[in-house]
Order: sequence, then C-alpha cells, then structure tokens
Amino acid sequence: MSQTLLDPLTLDEEINEEQKTPDVTSLWEHVALAQIPVKVLRGHADSVTSCHFCFRDTRLLTSSHDKTVIFWDVETGAQLMVLTGGHSGAITACCLVQEKNSVITSSWDKTINAWDLETGKILWTVTQGGLLMSCSVSGDGKYVASTSDMDNALYVSCAATGQKLHYIPGHHTSTVMSCRFDAQSQHVASVSADRSVKLWDISSHKTTLSIKSAHTNVISSCCFTQNGRYLCTASWDRTIKLWDVQTGSFRTRGGEQLNKGHDGSVSSCAFSSDASFLVSGSYDRTVALWDVKGLYRTLVLKGHLDWVTDVDISADKNWVVSSSKDCTVRLWNIEQHERIPTVRESRKAHGHEPHILQCEGCGKVFSLSHLEKVNFLTKCVFCRLKTPHTSLPAPPPL
Repeated sequence: MSQTLLDPLTLDEEINEEQKTPDVTSLWEHVALAQIPVKVLRGHADSVTSCHFCFRDTRLLTSSHDKTVIFWDVETGAQLMVLTGGHSGAITACCLVQEKNSVITSSWDKTINAWDLETGKILWTVTQGGLLMSCSVSGDGKYVASTSDMDNALYVSCAATGQKLHYIPGHHTSTVMSCRFDAQSQHVASVSADRSVKLWDISSHKTTLSIKSAHTNVISSCCFTQNGRYLCTASWDRTIKLWDVQTGSFRTRGGEQLNKGHDGSVSSCAFSSDASFLVSGSYDRTVALWDVKGLYRTLVLKGHLDWVTDVDISADKNWVVSSSKDCTVRLWNIEQHERIPTVRESRKAHGHEPHILQCEGCGKVFSLSHLEKVNFLTKCVFCRLKTPHTSLPAPPPL
C-alpha cells in the first residue's frame, strides 16, 4: 500500500519520491520532517482492533480481524509472540492479565480465550452466546467482563478458569458495544448502541448507575480515570463526554462535553495515568490529544489511512499508540509536544500556557504551569525525585 498522506505538523517542504513510499519490509517507519516522531508497526494482515501498553510500557499488545494477537517489544519493534489458531472469527479485543501472565481475547466466533503468554498455548476456551464485541479484565486480575450482541448481555467470568460467574441478559436494549472495569475492580461500565451508559457493581451484583440518552448516537467506547471518579464515553455523534460517577453531579448539569475534536465518529478513548490527558481515536483517521482540566483539544495526529479503532497512552505520557483498519499500529512520540507552536498557542488561548524549561540534570525539556513558575526549579520531576534534599528551598518572595 502506498502512503501518500503526510503526518501532522510537517514542514512546508517538498517531499521526494523516496519519502512517499515507505519501506514495507521495515517494522518501524520514521516519517521525514514530522515534528511529532511516529513509528509504524506492520504485522497484521487485517484491521487491527485493539492496542494496549503493558509491562511498564515496554510491551505492546494488539489484536486483529486476522484472528491473531501480537505481543511486541516497544523499543525494538520486534514481534515477541504471535498468538494464532485459537479463533475461527475476527478478534474484537484483547487484554492482559498481568498477574497470570496471560491474555484474554474476545471474538466474533462467540468464544472467549485465555492464552499463556510464555508458551502461546490456550489455557481455556468458553463459548458465550452471540458475537462478542469486547472484553475487559479487572485490575486485581480476578474477573473478565465481556459483552455479547445476543440478548444485549454482559458476562462476568473467572479469569483463572473462564467459569461464568454472572450473566446479565437485557443489560441494554441494543448491542453492547464496549465494557470496562474501573481500576478498583468494583464496577463494570458498559456502553451501547441504545445510547445509554451503565455501571454494574461486582459486590452487590446490581446495576448501580444508568444514564439514558447519554449521547445522540451509538456509544462506542468508555474508560475510567485511575481513581475511578470519572468515566469517559466516546460516541458516533462525534463527541466525547466526561461523567463524574462518584459524586453524580452529572444528574443536574449533564456530562462535560469535549467537542470540535473529530470530523467523524469517535471510536475510542483512553486517560493518561494521572488523568491530565485524554487521547481519542476516530473514523476520520485521526488521533486527538485533550487537556482534561481545560476540556480542549491540544493536538491532532494524522497519518493513518483508514479508521482509527483503538488508542492508548503510556504511563509516562511520552507515547500514544493507535490501531487502525489500515492494518497498522502507530506509536507517536509526544514527549516534547508542548514545545510545538500550535500546541502552545492553544494552551495560551485557554489560559494554560506552560513555562518550558530544560532540565540541568538530564537535559530533557519539561514544562511548568504559570502557577509553578519559581526560580529554584531547574530540574524535571524525575531528576528531583532521584536527588534527596536535606532542606526545603525557601518559598518565592511575594
């Protein structure tokens, strides 16, 4: 496939013929002139349906309609393992059970599989009714949630054995598109083509929250902040919404809406570990980065040749990964994105202009908000944590 689209924020210079056609034999591809470095992983033969960072961002897990799951080394781009032969239909999602060193996959062949990540063998297979649209593993590694288009159902199973623990038919009135555990392993959020959002409680075995007409079209994806307070939903109505599910403030004022970010249906969303960033993917072939506090878009990443199906962001917030119907996975290096003029202008327009400094310890660039502009901060947070302080610096003069 010939790549003719340019990546975002490229300089206005003429691209020669060698740059137009990437080396298809290479797993990684650095696009010339891009201010956001991007690396492309090729290995799947059909649409890539999900992508996740794992093992402290050193590994990447992807699934595809080609019925395979690939386990990648992030630094080298090497395929460490290809899981194949376990499904007869497209794999819709995959997720890691890190405590068990295993991978869970859901498929349109109506089965859930658990794979041993060391041997590549299947640990167990369970057949569930209907096409399985998604799967999620609880933070404690005990449970697997999955959604089926038959009876619009939600399943909760044992991650170790696959035994069905709970079956909730009619959980929604239309196809359940996605499900996600919170980090505390207390609730399973589910979103549906019926435009509703539901939270199912693991302890009480009941639906504890239901938001009807949360969007004006199909809700395709959802994700929690690490503390479980906020739930984000992405929809085919081209919008993203944030819901405070702990305080329930949305009941009086609705969800916080993030719009004007995509020109097409939003397919996926993911919070950074500290919930300062949100990343989203869309059928308009772009990936967007959002400032959560300000509720505005800071960056758009372009380069995929087809729908973006899933996104994730590394724990250190240096990398964004996206999967696409174009059969590729892209790794975007956003470590220094705040230095890009368009990003700084966007932050300034919203009153969040960062102060850019160079760390005297490691030499890397780091940013401070206008509230943190103090003279004694000359090192990034990582270097400051490495250096023990015998006394605290004096406060800045008023």
